[in-house]
This record gives sequence, structure tokens and C-alpha cells, in this order.
Amino acid sequence: MTNTDKDTTVVIVGAGVAGLAVGNFLLRSGISCVVLERHTREHVEERQRAGGLDPDAVLRLHEWGLAEVVDGHGHGDPDAPLPLLIDGEQRQLRMEDEPGSLKRMFLPQQVLIRNLTEVFLRDGGDLRFEAADVSLHDVDGPRPLVRYRDANGATRSISCDFIAGCDGFHGVSRTAVPADLLTSSTHEFGYAWLSVLAQAPADPLSVLAVHSRGFAARITRGPQASRIYLQCPLADTVDQWPDERIWSELETRFGAPVTDRGPIVTKQVVPLRGVVFSPMSHGRLYLLGDAAHLISPMSARGVCLALHDADVFARAVVRRVVECDSSLLDSYSATCLEYTWQQQASAVWMTETIHEAGDASYEGEFRRQIARRNLEAILEPVGSGHSSA
Repeated sequence: MTNTDKDTTVVIVGAGVAGLAVGNFLLRSGISCVVLERHTREHVEERQRAGGLDPDAVLRLHEWGLAEVVDGHGHGDPDAPLPLLIDGEQRQLRMEDEPGSLKRMFLPQQVLIRNLTEVFLRDGGDLRFEAADVSLHDVDGPRPLVRYRDANGATRSISCDFIAGCDGFHGVSRTAVPADLLTSSTHEFGYAWLSVLAQAPADPLSVLAVHSRGFAARITRGPQASRIYLQCPLADTVDQWPDERIWSELETRFGAPVTDRGPIVTKQVVPLRGVVFSPMSHGRLYLLGDAAHLISPMSARGVCLALHDADVFARAVVRRVVECDSSLLDSYSATCLEYTWQQQASAVWMTETIHEAGDASYEGEFRRQIARRNLEAILEPVGSGHSSA
């Protein structure tokens, strides 16, 4: 038996950054929505992921009346330089925020999601966890239908005007777009990161390293956790990286002892790539965040892209509901793809510059020397005695 719920304007599939942002934006505009999330609330709020926010992303949250989810929750000094070790020599990346603008900030994604969830529920939002087996129907008709199985095992359905597919790269939303209408553009960088979560604080909060053995980084994930990244071949497996080797390799690439060690909780090998799906809409289905694109983690732009999509989509729905003007919805895909490709271009440049400037075994010495010169363009200057080679 299927239980039919009251209609709503927007069904949002996925309670990640994109989904929760859309939900909060619409709620503040008086537009009804339902957020469906297949995991438990505890699982969603504890997922450890990066959370860099540029000034534009912070501004978007402020403009929607959500300053409380970011202000006072960031880690570290936004004006502090970002350390970069080049073969053990400390340099720093140039920060270029506009004078007087809101500052970029580091806000672990689980903290942002926790705050967005709390505010959404506090203000009366409809957020349904443990919504399993979500399926989308009639997305190119006048009233799409979303079916799912609730926490009690009952099958439910909701009809709506629009669907926001915010359920990530492996979610169900994108599969509702006919395969012959969807284009996937992918760039494989040719190397991977060994991604490690350690129960130990990062001090300083973020350090990157360019080294002949490969890129390395250690970045805070809160007061008592940090994420370690080590560039490695695509064929590597976690079995090749016992805990002691991880700490030893991090010390080698940093060129200094690592004193803040702790238990390693998880580790995985993550191939670096960029992916863009086009179009980002079909009928009354709109794809947001990782459901529509993946960007190199080197850029720290995943959350910013998700918030951009959420902002464009929410404004388009508000325009359609309040003014009966569908022009912004009609141009949603083109608007978001233009921004996405701009960010992908920057991410590819940054990723290749940082990685090729260190380990020459992937692209050769010529590319290493080019990358070293490109790297100098984004570093704070040093005395004339410094050599970049």
C-alpha cells in the first residue's frame, strides 16, 4: 500500500550542503518543500568532509538570512597565511580577498550541515531521514511524483512542482535524466590521494607540501581530528599504507617531525578527477552539487559550487512561484554550467601546478619546471636569494 502525502512545491532529494541550503532558502521565502535523506541524522551530521568557503559563499548565506550557520563557527584566523612547504622550505600562498569583504573561512562540512539542519528544523522545515528506495516519476510532466520507503517500512509518495536532485554523485536523481540526453565530461589527473582521517588535531590548521615524492597535506577537521592527504599512484591500495608508513611519509614530505599523531580512523585511495554532467536539468528535475559535477579536491571548491547551485535554483523557484516567471528556471542549467566550468578551469590549473611542481615521475621534468614557475605566481614573494628550481 502506498500512502500519498500532501503535495508540496519542491521535493529535495538529499540532505547534504546543496539540499539543506535549498531547503532553508525556500523556507525563508515561504515556499513549501520536503527534504528526503536516506541516511540517519547522526550519519549525515558526522560525515567528515572538507568545508572551505570563499567570500562569495559566505555572502550567499548572509543574503538568505543564514549568517548564524557560519558566523562564529569557522576554525582559525581567516587572515592568516596558508603555509606551503616546497621541499621542506616554508612559503605561503597569496590570499586575495577584497578589502572590507566577508572573509573566506574554513568550516568543516559536518559543522555546516549540522547548523543548516538545526535551523531548518527549528523554523518548521520538513526533513525526513531514513527515506529509502527513493524513485522519481514523471519528471518531464506537469506534476512529478517522488516515492520512497519511510523508516517504518511504509511506501509513501509526494507530488510536487519541482524536484531538486541533491543526492550526490552516486545518487538516484541523475538516473532520471534519459541517458541519451545527458553528457558526461571527465578529466582524469592520472594520480590519486591517499586520504586518511586521524584522531589528532592539526597545528597549524592547514599545511600543504610540494615534494619530489609527491603532494602532501594535513588539514583540520575540527578540534580533535585532521585529514591527511598523500599523493600516490592510482594502483596503490590501503594495504600498502600501514599507519607507520603514513606518518613517516608525511614527515618526509613536510621535511620535519610530525608531533601531533593519533589513531588513524579511516583511509582510502581517491583518484583525482573532474566531472561535469550536462544539462543540469530535465523537465522539472534540477541537479545540484555533486549530482551534477565533481571538482578536484585540491581546489576546495565543492561546497562553494553546491551553494552556488542552491542559490541559483532557489531564486529561480521564487521567481516562478511569486511572479509566474519561469525564465530563471529555464536558464538554470546554462547559468550553473558557466560557473561550474569557470571553477573547473581554476581547479585543473591549481591541481596540476601543485602536483607537477613536486613529483616529476608523472609528467616529466619539463612540466615540473613549468609548474614551479606557475607556482611562484601564487606565492607570497621572498628575498632575491630564493631559487624556485
